[in-house]
Amino acid sequence: MSVGLPGLDFPGVGTGLAILRDGKLLLYRRTRPPEAGHWNIVGGKVDHMEHSMGAARREAEEESGLKIGQLEFLTISEQIFDTDRHHWISIIYQTTDISGEARVMEPEKLPEFGWFALDDLPAPLSKFAADAVKALASA
Repeated sequence: MSVGLPGLDFPGVGTGLAILRDGKLLLYRRTRPPEAGHWNIVGGKVDHMEHSMGAARREAEEESGLKIGQLEFLTISEQIFDTDRHHWISIIYQTTDISGEARVMEPEKLPEFGWFALDDLPAPLSKFAADAVKALASA
C-alpha cells in the first residue's frame, strides 16, 4: 500500500526560515514546484518525528551553508497551489543569529540567492516569503 507524498497526496508540513542580516532578507530562487522561478526563504519538509524548529535549522544550513543559531517563531503560512497540486502548511521562524557566508549549496534546486531589503524584494516572490515579510513588517 502506498502512503503517498506530502504536499501532493495530502497536506504537507513544511518549515521556513527568514534569515536577516543588516536588515536584509536572504532569498533563493527556486527551480522546482511549487512556485518554480519564485524567490523564497530557505526551508523544506518537516520529517516525521522532527521538531519544526530543528527542521528549519537543518534545511537552512543545508541550503545556505550558514551556521544557524537561535530561532524565533514568526508565523504560519498555508498555501494551496492549484496549478502544481501542492498543499503545504509551513511553520516559519526568523533569525539574525548566523555565522558564515551564504552560498549556493543545491544548484539544481536553488541556483541563485541574494540579500534583499524588505522594501526592495525581487519578483516573483513566493507566497511563503510574502507571508514572512508581512509578519516581519508587523513585528
